[in-house]
Formats: sequence, structure tokens, C-alpha cells
Amino acid sequence: MKVGMRLITLSDSLVPDENGKKEKRKNNPVIVYDTTGPYSDASSALCITEGIPRIREEWYARRKDLVKLADFTVPSFTTNTTDPAAEFTCFPKQYYPFKAKQGKRITQMYYAKRRIITPEMEYVAIRENQQVEGLGLKSFITPEFVRKEIAAGRAVIPANLNHPESEPMIIGKRFLVKTNANIGNSTLSTDVEESIEKMVWSCKWGCDTLMDLSTGKYIHETREWIIRNCPVPLGTVPVYEALEKVDGKIEDLTWEVFRDTLIQQAEQGVDYFTIHAALLSSHIDLAMNRLTGIVSRGGAIMSTWMKIHKQENFLYTHFDEICSILSQYDAVVSIGSGLRPGSIYDANDIAQFAELKTMNTLTKIAWNHFVQVIIEGPGHVPLNKIKENTSEQNYACMGAPFHSLGPVTTDISPGYDHISAAIGSAQIAWYGVSMICAVSPKEQLNVPNKEDVREGVIASKIAAHAADLAKGQPGAQVRDNAISKARFDFRWKDLFNLSLDPERAKQYYKGKANKNPENSTMNDTNFFAMKLSMDIKNGE
Repeated sequence: MKVGMRLITLSDSLVPDENGKKEKRKNNPVIVYDTTGPYSDASSALCITEGIPRIREEWYARRKDLVKLADFTVPSFTTNTTDPAAEFTCFPKQYYPFKAKQGKRITQMYYAKRRIITPEMEYVAIRENQQVEGLGLKSFITPEFVRKEIAAGRAVIPANLNHPESEPMIIGKRFLVKTNANIGNSTLSTDVEESIEKMVWSCKWGCDTLMDLSTGKYIHETREWIIRNCPVPLGTVPVYEALEKVDGKIEDLTWEVFRDTLIQQAEQGVDYFTIHAALLSSHIDLAMNRLTGIVSRGGAIMSTWMKIHKQENFLYTHFDEICSILSQYDAVVSIGSGLRPGSIYDANDIAQFAELKTMNTLTKIAWNHFVQVIIEGPGHVPLNKIKENTSEQNYACMGAPFHSLGPVTTDISPGYDHISAAIGSAQIAWYGVSMICAVSPKEQLNVPNKEDVREGVIASKIAAHAADLAKGQPGAQVRDNAISKARFDFRWKDLFNLSLDPERAKQYYKGKANKNPENSTMNDTNFFAMKLSMDIKNGE
């Protein structure tokens, strides 16, 4: 089995021999987790109109529980595919969907509970370990360990049958902390190339999953371009597209419109769905006492629908059917936090925890269908309330993986919310959150551009890695040790290559006035001290 990783080759260190003569000493290469898929493979000839290789499709040939449909269950594509004069050009290739055979169970959780290790489980076990055994380090992450965590509901592999382009990855607190970035078009822009560019660069900077939050025109068609070119799992909030189908009129939203949208997206290849089913009509008044009310868009949509129709949330009343649909495509449900706090004043309040109790019920329903579950978490939480937040979720939802939208730890950081969120993300991930969401500097201010996405993703990657170190993940410190040694040896090229953002590190380094390779802009303090320390060590 071929598993994508990145090998960072290091240059030799110069150390004195017993006669004081400097000789070369080899430094072992460092293998790191990589999310870029084929985009970082120089041998890959890629074209967005072709899509990237469908690497998992060959695994399906050995399965007896799948069927490939002759058409889509709910048609969704426009008739225009290649007309250059048309307003929008659809993806030129059409792939008909895979689905479970009648009466068959096909999810990762189902197989895990039957004590069967799937190719996806084997893949993620290899990927998580980054070959640390070759360095003499021990790891508890084996394919069997992966199976047990999925069987217990403590981890998920988001891998929809209809997104075979994605490289399997795992989300769970016993594994590396994962990061998510939000992308998609809006009413202001439907540019496909821009959407794909944001997707590719997000993967380059280290995003493990992407969430398509598109609104406006051509949502389904734009997402087709993204999925066919995306090497990581993609999530959506299907109520957004369902609302667009009724021209944004919440009163016209129905279960049937939502159901058809869910099926369309599942057959397109969406790997996980955020469903705001835990927000009940009895919770709405609890949120009215808040400083900032309901800040979740999905939560606000469903609250408004319940008030208009004086009915219970149809996502809650139809949740059993939702899970039945998702189980046919091995899609993951992310139970959305419709009452997440939008200010630190509202953190950990009665409304948030009331919704959490409903999440317990919904998790059990999903697991009865062998559907894997992620729990969506808070947005704004001060540092002193983060541990309680994580503990309550872990208890209420029986250890299901927790996905945190930050949390932002102070409300006075507009323009710098990526920093505030990284502070909260590092702590909440240390306490057990499995995936954190990248927050851009323009959060709540404007639509982020590519550079904003970069700032947000790198900040979240720093937080995730800091938590991995604190948790003692197998091999987590290998890269830190290697970059520290490179810095001490003044091996700047190795330092760049080992960093999370080599281009940025190189950019700042080249901007310094002193061109002496054994100096830096800090040559009168830290690095000068390292030079003296090295001289002492070498007996000079």
C-alpha cells in the first residue's frame, strides 16, 4: 500500500574530529505528515479539468457490498458542460455514484465492529506513524488500534465512497490533531479557479479537511470542481444549499428539499455533513438571554424556521432518516453546534449545554446506523472555561471526536482573531479536541483571500502541533529536534525546509541586511549565544 508522506532530506553537520579538523556527520532525513496529495509530486501531470487520481476506486473492485448507479438518485447538474459562451462551465467529466447494495452495511464503523480492518484503516495507521519505528521510537498506533477506536466511536475516517480522490485520514483524540479550513464561493464570487486555488493552497499549508460553505449561484457545480481536485475530505452544511434552492426564503424550507440536497451531496462525494439537529424549539428562549444570541448561521436558520412554523426542528425529527441516507455512502455526520457561544460572555451557558444533551441522543441514533459521528464545538470561550467545555462534551457524547471552531479566547481581537483562536485551539486540543478550525484574520470582517487563508491555517497548524507535543503523540517531537539542531548548526536551508511555512521563513531570512550565513537579525543575542556555545562544545 502506497501512503503519501513528505521526506525532508537534511544536509550534513560539520563537527570537529579528535584532531580539531571538521568532518561531515550525516543527519537522518525527517518524514512528516503531508496533506498536499499529488500537488507536491513533481512526477504528477495535473490538470483541473481532468481531476486528480481516484486512488481509492481500485479498492472498491474487491468489495461485494457496493453498487455503481447508472444515474444520480436526484438529478442536480445543469445541462451546460462545455459551452464557452455559457455563464458557468461544469466539470467536463461525470462520475456516477457508488452506493451500498440493498440490505448491506458498508461503513467504517460497521466493519470495525465486525473486527475487520479495512484498507482505509491500514492506510491511516501507516500515515499517522510517519515511519517513526525506523528511528527506534515506539508507537501504539496500529491498524488494530485504529479499528478499536472507530468501533468505540472515538475516531472517524471521513471517506465517502464517491470521493475516491481523497487520501484516508483519521480524526480522534488519540491521533494527531487535525485542522480544517473553510472555503467556497459566495454571492459576491463564483470563480471556480479561485475556489480551487484556495483549496490547493489550504492543502499545501497543511489543512487536513476542508469545509465548503458556499452560498449564492452554482453551489453544486462549483463543489464538483473542488471535489474532483481535492486530496482531503470535504465537508458541507447542506442546509445552506437547501436554502438557496428556495431563494433564501426560510419559510419555504422543507424536509423534502433538505433530503434531496443531502442525497445530491452524498452522491457527489461530500465526506462529512454538519447537521444542526440538536437545536430544539425549547432551546431558543434560552439563547435569548445571551449577549450575542444565536451566532451559528445554521442554528439561526433552523430557529427561524421553528418560530415561523411552530414546529420542532425537522432535522431532529428526521435524524433517523438522515443517518439511514448517510450510511449508504459511508459519510460522516458532524452534529452542528447551533448554540455555540458567539462571545466569551455567553460561553458554557445553559443554552450551549442544553444542546449538548440532545447531541447525546443523536449520537446514539447515528451509531445505531453505524454512522460515524463528529461533535461540533464552541466558538468563543475564555481560557478558564475551556477544560469544562471539553469535559462536558466528552461525557455527554460518549467520547465521540470533538471539532472546535477555535475557540476564540477574547472578543477584542478583530483583525487578529487567528491569533486569539490559535491560543484557544492549542489548549482545547491538549484537553482532547480532535480537530480545530482555522480562523482567518478577516474573520467576521470580510471574505478572506489566499494570504488570509494562509495566516489562519498556519496559526492553527502551530496550535495543533503544540497540542501533539503536549499529548506525547508518537514521533511528534522529531521535527522539533531536527529544526533545533539545524538552527544550532546554522544549517539555514534545513531550518527552512523543516518549518511549517518554508517560503515565509526564507522570505524573512533573505530580508536581513547581514549576509553572513552564521548570523541572523538576532546575531547580538540568541544566535550569537549559540555560536559561542558551539565554540565551547568544539573546544575552540
